[in-house]
Amino acid sequence: MVGNDLVDLNEAGRTSNWQRPRYMDKIFTSNEQGYIKDAENSFRMVWRLWSMKEAAYKLYTQIYPSRFYNPLGFECEVTDQSGWVKFKDFLCYVETKETLQYILSEARLNPQSLGSTIIKFRCTGQREQSEELKARLLHGVDDSYQLKRNKMGVPSLTNGEQLLSVSLTHHGSYGAFVIDHCFRNGNESIGNEAV
Repeated sequence: MVGNDLVDLNEAGRTSNWQRPRYMDKIFTSNEQGYIKDAENSFRMVWRLWSMKEAAYKLYTQIYPSRFYNPLGFECEVTDQSGWVKFKDFLCYVETKETLQYILSEARLNPQSLGSTIIKFRCTGQREQSEELKARLLHGVDDSYQLKRNKMGVPSLTNGEQLLSVSLTHHGSYGAFVIDHCFRNGNESIGNEAV
C-alpha cells in the first residue's frame, strides 16, 4: 500500500499564511517546529512536513478505513530526503523529493524508492486537473482496470478480480499518482508484478 502528497510551492506561497498566530501549534509538534525553526528554508520545511503527514494519512486510511483530521497526531522524523511518520502505534517510512517547483512525499510501510509519476497540468480548473490526473493514471494500466473509491473515498484500481493500491494528489499546477507494485485482494498481497 502507498500514500502520496504533493505541494506546489508557488501555489502554497500564494495562498497560504502558515506564519499566522497559533497555526504552527495546531499542525506541528514541538519537535517539528524545531525542524522548521532550524531549517535553512523554513517555508520549504513547513511544506515538506505537511506533505509527509498527508502521505502518511493516506496510507493509514488505506489500512484502517476512516476519515478524520489530526495533523498533530502524525509526528514526523526527518533524515535527509527520507524519514518516518508515527501515528499512535502506526509507523511508516516516507521518501521525499524536493524541486524548485514542488515537494512530493510518498509513504509506505517499508523503505522503497519513489514511484510516483508527476505531471504538470495543461489546464487550471481543479475539476479538469482531477480528470487529467485520472486519465493519465488509467493510461498506464491494462484497459480492464477501473478507478474505484471505497465508502471512505480511498482510491484503488480494480479489474473485478484484483485490487491495486493507488494514491493520487494534486495541488496548483502539479499532480502525481503512484500505483503499489504489489497486487492485493482485500488486505492480502497476491503478487509482486510491476505495473
